[in-house]
Amino acid sequence: MIEYKTDQAIDRMAVTGRFVAETLAELADLVRPGVNLLDLERLARRRVEERGAVSCFWDYAPSFGRGPFRNVICLSVNDAVLHGLPHDYVVRDGDVVSLDFAVSVDGWVADSAVTVVAGTAREEDARLVASTRAALEAGIAAAVPGARLGDVSAAIGAVAAAHGYPVNLDFGGHGLGRTMHEDPHVPNAGRPGRGLRLRPGMTLALEPWWSASTDELVVDPDGWTLRFADGSRGAHAEHTVAITEDGPRVLTRLD
Repeated sequence: MIEYKTDQAIDRMAVTGRFVAETLAELADLVRPGVNLLDLERLARRRVEERGAVSCFWDYAPSFGRGPFRNVICLSVNDAVLHGLPHDYVVRDGDVVSLDFAVSVDGWVADSAVTVVAGTAREEDARLVASTRAALEAGIAAAVPGARLGDVSAAIGAVAAAHGYPVNLDFGGHGLGRTMHEDPHVPNAGRPGRGLRLRPGMTLALEPWWSASTDELVVDPDGWTLRFADGSRGAHAEHTVAITEDGPRVLTRLD
């Protein structure tokens, strides 16, 4: 079931979105050789507590994870791409680090993710990260009233296809609002003109993610961290977007 939000509700989600964006920007700036993932987790916890927010990840226990998740941010390094469990790991020069952060403030959720390279980036890694960001922008541009959900998925998938990157369809974007995961599911590839018609008041988390060479995933022994089966590096980008009469409104982007 989809809840169509009022303008006032979207404004409240935007308050959450700004906090998410500010926190992610602060954490991403600290991703450099020598930082420990646990230090990033501890800082994220402090920011959540200071804001009086509620983590959407803490105690999260879906069917695909070995719950409950007992951290407030997902940190995925190199061939890990989703649901990375923060652990005692010191980031090295050239590591690709994805940060995924979602909280609720006063009952309204926002969710965002960014991938950065610590120190010196390999050309292929920089290209991979840039492709997910470009795909996110393409998906946002397609998220207009009257369009179909397939138009958004197709716009995202077209960027991956242009680079020759395979797309996994098991995990993708999603609706959100009062909770982190709501209807509808938003695949990262699809056919234009198909699927649910977009209406003002819909709020979606769009999140392209992929590697350069495979769409097959394996799960770490921690029961959460998803890695690419061939060891290739991955990247992930995500914004919370509201469909409005005036077009897409990105709620997790800093001015």
